[in-house]
Amino acid sequence: MGESGGDPATWLSGGPNGPNRLAELIPIALHGMATGITERNGPIPSGGPASVAATLATSGATHHLPKSGLGAHQALTKYATLLAAGTADPADPTCAAHLHCPPLAVSVAADVVASALNPSMDSWDQAPMASELEAEFLTGIAHLCYPHAPTPDAVVTSGGTESNLLGLLLARETAATTIHPVCGANSHHSVSRAAWLLGLPAPVVVPCQDDRMIPSALAEALAPLGASAVVVATAGTTNTGRIDPLEDIARICRLSGARLHVDAAYGGMLLCSDTLAPRLAGLDLADSVALDMHKFGWQPVAAGLFAARNATDLSALTVRAEYLNADDDTEAGLPDLLGRSIRTSRRPDAFRMAVTVGALGTEGLGALVERCCTTATEVNELVERHPALESWGAPELSTVVFRPRGADDDLVARIRRTLLESGTAVIGRGSLPSGPDGAPRLWLKLTLLHPHTTAADYVELLDQVVATAEAERGVTAPQSPVAS
Repeated sequence: MGESGGDPATWLSGGPNGPNRLAELIPIALHGMATGITERNGPIPSGGPASVAATLATSGATHHLPKSGLGAHQALTKYATLLAAGTADPADPTCAAHLHCPPLAVSVAADVVASALNPSMDSWDQAPMASELEAEFLTGIAHLCYPHAPTPDAVVTSGGTESNLLGLLLARETAATTIHPVCGANSHHSVSRAAWLLGLPAPVVVPCQDDRMIPSALAEALAPLGASAVVVATAGTTNTGRIDPLEDIARICRLSGARLHVDAAYGGMLLCSDTLAPRLAGLDLADSVALDMHKFGWQPVAAGLFAARNATDLSALTVRAEYLNADDDTEAGLPDLLGRSIRTSRRPDAFRMAVTVGALGTEGLGALVERCCTTATEVNELVERHPALESWGAPELSTVVFRPRGADDDLVARIRRTLLESGTAVIGRGSLPSGPDGAPRLWLKLTLLHPHTTAADYVELLDQVVATAEAERGVTAPQSPVAS
């Protein structure tokens, strides 16, 4: 029997009354969110960690597990306001430190439906339609990555870290000998972590130039390893957005018999753009690919995807639990969802991804990716024209890497923290080989994932970086040229 009346804090989100209950509560939560955004008035709260902790303390919401509740209305208002006022908001153009996108409203709305109905993707009887929608969506993703492969497949993950773990796991399970991971010096930290978790040798690290793996160095590294190696290439590095030479790497892997996994968590959705997809030439030659739609895809975290060129490779994930995928049930035609992930209970994350693609189409998604990459190119041009800034190099995706001219690493780090603690901007940092000697130097970075900004939105921010640098030096800062 569904609830009738009673304490709103005990209402259920599903059943016949669920939509009406949510229609009463969600506006209260959204009002609290709007109040918090107004209070914050910027990309991040000012004052740093101590200020945020103090705000929470003065709110009265610091009881870990309160004995008496506030009720649904008051709790939603208080906590939504606190979160919004104290959040880093990637929808603000100056919040651009990380691969942390502003989600599309259509995806968030879809997520409300998925959360309310709460299908659990570990058995078909918990998620009948969600499992069918997921299978349809993942078939599309598999063929997006492998348009010419006869039997590709894909699964949902929590993001690039889990996807890279799967890439090494499948390599280990399909190999006849001990697997040796090989990756570029530009690779994500999750590759080394995955090797450790799987009990594999520490990765052999291949040198990079311009933050891209050097093919000749890869060939040299593979010479003593041959078919015992799994190479992890990168299509969109964290620090610069560089794409490894995938075709050359795939050719070298084929010659040596090595398996190839491509971490395309950042750059993979370029496949949706006819203009940008050629930058990923050779991706379809990999044995497996990691993608994230919580980067270029504008989904709430988490929205990871993992594609395999041969569906049979994913059989390594097969596991039996009588209460979830009994043999007689699967033989009778019930889909086995447990073998589609290394997790058991998992959210229907594919639903909001499918809704988003349904709303925009791959062409619409590709157009948003193109906008971000174009804006990054134009912002980098502003940097190159600015008399007080220097660029690390032209963007390949949507990452702009720059620093004040003549700044040492200590000053670069202080600039970032000053802007962060004042609530002015959230800018990233990265240590990259620079200059004639190739020594690592600290750079600032803007990871531009806001699809509705233009270069003009970043003119003031660039000037703020310069002004902050010059304030430390005690001199007057020159201004940026006006964006054209």
